Amino acid sequence: MLNKKQINEKLFDLLEAGVTPFHVVAHVQEQLEKEGFTKLCMKKDWELSNGGKYFINYNQSTLFAFTVGKNVKADSMIRMAAAHTDHPCLHIKPAPEVNGSGYAQVNVEVYGGPIINTWLDRPLSIAGKIAVKSDDVFKPDVRIYKSEKALMTIPNLAIHMNREVNKGVELNKQTDLLPILGMVKEELEDKDFLMNFLAKELKVAKEDILDYELFVYNTEKPMYIGLEDELISSPRLDDLTSVQALVSGLLDGNCEDTINLIALFNHEEIGSKTKQGADSMLLNHVLDKIQIALGRNEMQRVTGLYNGMLLSVDVAHALHPNKPGKMDITNKPVLNKGFCIKEACRQSYATDAEAIGIVCQICKKNDIPYQKFVNRSDEPGGGTLGSLASSMTPIKTVDIGVPMLAMHSAKECMGAEDQHALYKVVTCFFS
Repeated sequence: MLNKKQINEKLFDLLEAGVTPFHVVAHVQEQLEKEGFTKLCMKKDWELSNGGKYFINYNQSTLFAFTVGKNVKADSMIRMAAAHTDHPCLHIKPAPEVNGSGYAQVNVEVYGGPIINTWLDRPLSIAGKIAVKSDDVFKPDVRIYKSEKALMTIPNLAIHMNREVNKGVELNKQTDLLPILGMVKEELEDKDFLMNFLAKELKVAKEDILDYELFVYNTEKPMYIGLEDELISSPRLDDLTSVQALVSGLLDGNCEDTINLIALFNHEEIGSKTKQGADSMLLNHVLDKIQIALGRNEMQRVTGLYNGMLLSVDVAHALHPNKPGKMDITNKPVLNKGFCIKEACRQSYATDAEAIGIVCQICKKNDIPYQKFVNRSDEPGGGTLGSLASSMTPIKTVDIGVPMLAMHSAKECMGAEDQHALYKVVTCFFS
């Protein structure tokens, strides 16, 4: 099992590489291939065998990986854990160029629910997926792109021009969030400066760029902070902490009597109701293909599904020291005291006493620190993919995740100890 330093190093690697869901999946795929996992395709039949290790890269932004134990039988348990690959940010629109009085700016829209003002005055860049013209109209040449250079910023208005700024300012999502990419130098660049840049980067003709899914990302690196490096500050902790814990837990889990599976879904931040989201038939189709390829009949497939369990792994809120009144009056998780089990009677977090009891017993047996999180009764809070996935795949489900501060900020904060606790519980779940 990895130690705390090793698991945090793996997390830092993913935080730097995983600037979009496409880059998250590519980085995870690289880890799996190094460990001998075989790539499968949803469009083809599968041949599986006991002791095998496999993964599916779906639409380059959602990934499933699973292991088949050496002693798996028709009624063996399916253990699953799910997380998401996306994060709140800014998305670049079509016809992106805006000439703002000589400033080259980019037309963007808000993706998910970020704390918008935290995106101001930061070094930003561009990454995502670009479709380029090909010889086969049904198979465009798809490129995964990332600029390593900080290309943009969204400047604040100086306090001299807005004396009330420290009393709070509402930012308009259309007019106040246009990043500055540079200065328009020539009249010919007025309409095409970004497309010209992308064409040059990809070494293609501008006219051959068909479409794109490009995001603005924060280029700042993850770092330790605190007197004894007890905190981690980084973009994209939500939910790459969970993604890496699941990947490492699957690799280090050693149960030979189960099918162990991780599902890394896209689009959680915008509701999950897409073909590659958790609120779809995708997970069920993957489970069907696994069981069919292992020779299970229809009755055995349904039985095998219900003899299963799902960990929904996403971040939790920690007690904020400057706003303690925002936390529940008796459940007050803090950083570096273990991962959180998240509960909500309205099922925004999947809540089932038996399933939670299983996680608690795993922790007590293996000395893993954990805490409980619930929202204040007058603060409904958010939700996760757990309740969505379990409504489509109705099995025992528990929501867990590391506690953190500044959730959905352009830069979030967590405890340096908690990633290891999350990794350990996932590993033990798969063992």
